[in-house]
Amino acid sequence: MSQVSAQPHAHPRRRQPRIQVGDRLLTHLFIWPTLILLIVMNVFPLFYSLYLSFTEYSGIGDTPPDWVGIENYEEILSNTGHPDKRDGNRYWHNFAVTGRYAVMSVGLQLVVGFSLAMLLKEKFRGNGLVTTLILIPMMLAPAVVGIFWKLIFDPSKGIFSYMMYTSNPRDHAWLADPELALWAIVIVDVWMWSPFVMLLCLAGLRAIPDYLYEAAAIDRASAWFQFRRITLPRVAPLLLIALLFRTIEAFKTFDLVAELTFGNPGGDTTEVIALRLYREAFPPQFNTGESSAAAYIILILVIALSNLYIRALGRLRED
Repeated sequence: MSQVSAQPHAHPRRRQPRIQVGDRLLTHLFIWPTLILLIVMNVFPLFYSLYLSFTEYSGIGDTPPDWVGIENYEEILSNTGHPDKRDGNRYWHNFAVTGRYAVMSVGLQLVVGFSLAMLLKEKFRGNGLVTTLILIPMMLAPAVVGIFWKLIFDPSKGIFSYMMYTSNPRDHAWLADPELALWAIVIVDVWMWSPFVMLLCLAGLRAIPDYLYEAAAIDRASAWFQFRRITLPRVAPLLLIALLFRTIEAFKTFDLVAELTFGNPGGDTTEVIALRLYREAFPPQFNTGESSAAAYIILILVIALSNLYIRALGRLRED
C-alpha cells in the first residue's frame, strides 16, 4: 500500500505591489526632457545673442562683453559708420539690395509658379511625372544649386551665354557684371523655388468645385470673367501664404548668394543683409555684438512683414 507523504501547506507567493504612475507624472516625465533640450538648444542662444547685441564683444577676444546699450543699433540705423571702419556703415545699402532682390525674386516666383499651376491643373497623361520633375529643383540644397548654376553662368564653359548671345558669348559674364549679377541670382532663385509656389497654387486650383465653372459656362461667362471671379479669389489665400514664406526666406538668403558671387562684383553689388551679417560675425571682423544687433533688426523687420501678410490673409478669408 503506497503511502502518500504529507507535504506542508505551501503559502501562495505574495505579489509585489506595482508602482502606480499617475498620468500627470507620466506626462511630465515625457515633456520635461524635451522642454529642457529646446531651452538649451534654442531659447538660451536666443536670449544670449539678444544680450550680446547690447554689448561690444568679439567672439575671439579675451575681454568679456562690455555693455554699450543701444549703441550698436544706432550705428547700424544711423548710417554714420564706426570710426574704426574704413568703409563706413553700409547696412542701408545691404537692406536696399535685399529689398530689390526680394521684390524681383518673389514677384517672379508668384507669376511663374501660378502659371505652371494653371498649366498642370487639368489631368493629362504623364501629369504626375511632369509635376514630379518640376518639383526636383526645390528638393536640392541651395549650396549645390549655387555651384551648379555658377558653372552654367561661366562664360567660357557654361551654356547660358551661348543660349543668350549669338555673337561673342564669352564677353558676357553675368556674375561679373554689376548690372546683371543680381538678376542672375534672381533667375536661380526663381528656378529653384517657383515649384513651391506651383505646389500651393495647384492644391488650391484642384480644390475649386467644378460646378462653379459649369454654372459660369451656362451663364456664358468669358474665360477672363471665370478667372477673375472664380479662380483668382479661391487661390488668393494660398498665393498670400506663398508670398509670406518666400519673402521671409528672401530676407534670410545667404548660401545661394555666397556660392554664386559672395557679394561681388563691384564689392557689394549683390551683398544681401545676411551676407553682410556673416562678414561681421566671422573672419576677419568677428564683431559679435554688432552682428547680433543686425540679426535682431532683421528679425523685427521679418516679423513686421509677416504681421502685414497675416492681416491681409485674414481679410481675404473674411471676404
